[in-house]
Amino acid sequence: MSQATMGVSGAIPQLDVATRRRAIVSSAVGNFVELYDFLIYGLFAAQIAANFFPAGNETADLLKAFAIYGVGFFMRPIGAVVIGAYGDKHGRKNALVLTVGLMAAATALTGLIPSHSQIGIAAPLLLLLCRLAQGFSTGGEWGGAAAFLVEFSPPGKRGLIGSVQQFSVGLALIAATLTAAVLNGWLTKEQMVSWGWRIPFLIGFVLAPVGLYLRSRVAETPAFSRTVEKKQVARNPFVESLTTHRLPVLAAFGLSAIGTVGNYIFNIYLPTYASKTMGIAASTAFTSATIAAVVLTILTPVMGALSDKLGRKPLLIASAIFYGVLSYPAFMWLSGAHSGTSLMVVQSLSAILLAMYAGPLCAILAELFPTKVRFTALSIGYGMSVTLFGGFAPFISEYLIGATKNPVSPAFFLIFAAIVSTITLFVMKDRTNAPLD
Repeated sequence: MSQATMGVSGAIPQLDVATRRRAIVSSAVGNFVELYDFLIYGLFAAQIAANFFPAGNETADLLKAFAIYGVGFFMRPIGAVVIGAYGDKHGRKNALVLTVGLMAAATALTGLIPSHSQIGIAAPLLLLLCRLAQGFSTGGEWGGAAAFLVEFSPPGKRGLIGSVQQFSVGLALIAATLTAAVLNGWLTKEQMVSWGWRIPFLIGFVLAPVGLYLRSRVAETPAFSRTVEKKQVARNPFVESLTTHRLPVLAAFGLSAIGTVGNYIFNIYLPTYASKTMGIAASTAFTSATIAAVVLTILTPVMGALSDKLGRKPLLIASAIFYGVLSYPAFMWLSGAHSGTSLMVVQSLSAILLAMYAGPLCAILAELFPTKVRFTALSIGYGMSVTLFGGFAPFISEYLIGATKNPVSPAFFLIFAAIVSTITLFVMKDRTNAPLD
């Protein structure tokens, strides 16, 4: 029996088109709001540093801002455990409503915190608390949205439907980088530092009610409903994830490494790198990032659909290998070219590789685990990888350049992550279109 046929017999009940479409749209919109709110901190790190760490040393201040950016990622595994367990016991829908509400509150508060000159040390402490809340929320959001979409997917289309999650991440990246490009183009440097950086955080808060409304009106996934009906809900999803399913959790951790590093270095850190190291205007750097985000967003569902035909592993392995081979030459070219054109070429090339990774990602992660622990186990594996590899990628990149005086040094971190993901993918099993349970 073929895997595709097995997937058909996997017993997801037939859903009417409207129900499935509403579920997909609600997940995508909520995920867009969540990730837009989470990403904008990294894009406005320079202005945040000037407001909350005014020590007079630009590099030291930026490192502090990126450190808080990275510390927020430490909460992602905690959010994965707490919100993931809640989602595995009480439903994906309820958990995803919770994540959007929490993210909205933390984002709004970030945009309203007085500067260091106004309230002193309380300013960076409040910033840290808001970032921790954002990390906690995102830790539950990513895995929950991935599980939700895959569990609503018709047989043979998990790659395509699952890629909607990453498609919405791409839209969030476009919106965030476009916001940064417009604000840096319209406002002076002084205006950006004074008040302009607060605008995207307040925009993120305004968008949140849309996500909350849509998510509160959708049905629970058929796969989870079936698990409840059969009384197979896990008593302790966290313990079961790290005992019975520890090897798949490790696989999720390893295969996620290169995508997170590629994303956070090329999409989040590189605009700051271009402005500081290459001398490129901030508006040009963020325009380049926006173009790359468009490339990523367009290609992600294409790669997701392709993975339904070719399997998940071939695309992911190709992405990891090319990242490992091309990262050093790309940074060498950037450090010597000092042009907006070279930046656009490098970021767009990275976007193609990232789409090869992002398209199949939700499906291959969801297919690693049974429904009763999918939310928790998927979130733990991916969340730990994003924390260790992605969250501190901007900090590590900035530190490596400062320590080695070599502008190419971020490429070494990319190569390391590529090796980790490539080895993981070669040893794990591809379960494309196999039954979810």
